[in-house]
Amino acid sequence: MKEQLANIRADALAAFEEAKDALALDALRVKYLGKKGELTAVLKQMGKLSTEERPAMGQLANEVRAALEQAIARTAQRLEQAALEARLCSETVDVTIPGKSPIIGHKHPMYIALDEIKDIFVGMGFTVLDGPEVELAELNFDRLNAEEGHPSRDWSDTFYLDEDSRVMLRSQTSPMQVRAMDTMPLPIRIIAPGRVYRKDEVDATHSPMFHQVEGMVIDKGVTMADLKGTLNLMVENLYGKGTVTRFRPHHFPFTEPSCEMDVQCHKCGGAGCPTCKGEGWIELLGAGMIHPNVLRMANIDPEVYSGWAFGMGLERTAMRRFKIADLRLIFENDVRFLEQF
Repeated sequence: MKEQLANIRADALAAFEEAKDALALDALRVKYLGKKGELTAVLKQMGKLSTEERPAMGQLANEVRAALEQAIARTAQRLEQAALEARLCSETVDVTIPGKSPIIGHKHPMYIALDEIKDIFVGMGFTVLDGPEVELAELNFDRLNAEEGHPSRDWSDTFYLDEDSRVMLRSQTSPMQVRAMDTMPLPIRIIAPGRVYRKDEVDATHSPMFHQVEGMVIDKGVTMADLKGTLNLMVENLYGKGTVTRFRPHHFPFTEPSCEMDVQCHKCGGAGCPTCKGEGWIELLGAGMIHPNVLRMANIDPEVYSGWAFGMGLERTAMRRFKIADLRLIFENDVRFLEQF
C-alpha cells in the first residue's frame, strides 16, 4: 500500500503539471481525489491492514492527499494567470492608432421638406394632425362627396381590405378633414401629413405608396384668394422668392370650385424634360373651396362658414426642393443618394 500511495503521488503531481486548462485540471482532481478516485480506492483497503500498520498508513495517506491538494491549488493559480495574460495580449489596444470617425445619420430629404412645411404652417397658426392609415371608405369617400360609382372608388384604383369595399388603405389624408370637422371647434386651421396608398404604376413621379400633406381652413369669409395667397406663400418659403406657379381649373368632388397648382420644372426650367414629361411644369397639389355638401355632412352651415382645402404630394415637394429628378430615388435607400443631403 505504501508503494501504491507513492505511485499515486508521483503520477498525480506529473499530471497536474501537464494540465493545459482549468477543465483538464478539474478532471484530474476527480480522477485522483474524487469519491471513486485512485486515492479513495487505496484508502478503502485500510481495513485489511493490521492494527499496528493502520496509523502509519493513515498518516501517509493524509500526507499524499495534502500534497495533491496543494499541487492542484498551485496549478490552478498558474493556469488562471496564463489565461489572464493571453486575454490581455489578445485585447491589447494600440491607443496611438487613429480612430474611426462614427457615421452620423441625418434627416431623409423628404422629412426635411416635411419639417419645413410644418414650420411654415405652424407659423401661420395651423395645427398638425395625425390619423390612421387604415381608414373607412365612409370617411375617405362618402363624407368627402365622392358617391358610389366615382372612379376613385374602383378596385383598380384603391386598396380595399374587405369584400364590401368599406375598409381600405387611405388613398388620401383628406379623411382627417372630416375628423377635424367632427371634433374641433370652429374656426379650423389644420394640416395632416401621412402615408397614403393608390394603385399607381411606378415611374419618375408616381408610386403606389407615397406621402401627402392635407391642409384645411374653415372660417367666416374665407375665399379663393386666401387659398392662393397661402399656397404661394408656402411655395416661396420652400423654394425661394420668385418661384413660378400656375393654377389650373380642375374637378374634385369635395371642392367647388377646384384647381391644381403646378410649379415650373426644376430640372429643365420649363423647357420640357423626362422629369416633367415634356410639359415644363410639375403638378404639386390639388386644391379648392370646400364643397357645401361636405360642410353640411359635418353639421357646418355653408351659408355662414366657408373654407378651402388642399392636398399635396410630399415626395414631389422634396423633388422640387432638392432638384431630385426621379421619385424612385427617395424610396430606394441608396446611401450614395442619401449622403448628398
